[in-house]
Amino acid sequence: MDDSIKKRLEKDESGLLTYEYIANNINSEGFKEEVSWLVENIIRVDRTGQFVVSTARYLNAIDKAAFAAEIDRLIKAAILVDRERAYLGVLASSIWGDDYKEHATELIASDDNFRRIYKRLYPIGI
Repeated sequence: MDDSIKKRLEKDESGLLTYEYIANNINSEGFKEEVSWLVENIIRVDRTGQFVVSTARYLNAIDKAAFAAEIDRLIKAAILVDRERAYLGVLASSIWGDDYKEHATELIASDDNFRRIYKRLYPIGI
């Protein structure tokens, strides 16, 4: 990523520009070296969680293992930012499967991010 693109993305106000860059350049040479900065940028600018969640879902669909650290950071950010719970349900089903509620007990015990999201989505259930 050249400096002009980086400067443009630093001015991103919602996360949309950064998300589009990720989607359009994921197979580009050097992307693996850029992804950490891009994730930090989207976390910094997205105030609703929409693009943080979309990026986590996208990276998970592309290569869960290769982007595990970035996905983890995005999920943690989504939990903090999505106070209205507008995107957390979609995130949970994308990351842990549509049947995540059926496996909630074991996921709560094994995955702190899941536990935190589930508690936010179903505050009485824990």
